[in-house]
Amino acid sequence: MASENSVTLVGNLTKDPELRYTATGRGVASFGLAVNRRYQQNGEWQEQVSFFNVVAWGDLGENAAASLNKGNRIVVTGRLEQRSYDTKEGEKRSITEVVADELGPSLRWAQVQIERISRDSADGGSGGSSSGGGGGGARTPDPIYGDEEPF
Repeated sequence: MASENSVTLVGNLTKDPELRYTATGRGVASFGLAVNRRYQQNGEWQEQVSFFNVVAWGDLGENAAASLNKGNRIVVTGRLEQRSYDTKEGEKRSITEVVADELGPSLRWAQVQIERISRDSADGGSGGSSSGGGGGGARTPDPIYGDEEPF
């Protein structure tokens, strides 16, 4: 039986996404997420806040950095991942973070306008922008959808 590691969180960004690039040029955005839980105990409202670090790779990270800002309420689906690292002082540290598979705005108290990004190759050199529907450079199939468009 395969183990399942998935999480869905709804919360507010604690800071603007920080976009960096790996040595190979792959984008990675990271940001904090505050998740509030409100409940009643003995007739009084209590509030608990949990803070999570979120990491988004590739196009997802680049789109997050271009679209999201501190305070935005978003929905994150992904997986928990633990990693270890050494501090500058040589101390071992461990951190658990959410590696995002999907990100989106929460529409409970907000409205958004979706701008679809062309999935054509950016280095085709054809000048101008393509908004889907034929022509242009070679297209790399998406690992999840293949040649099928997600919507």
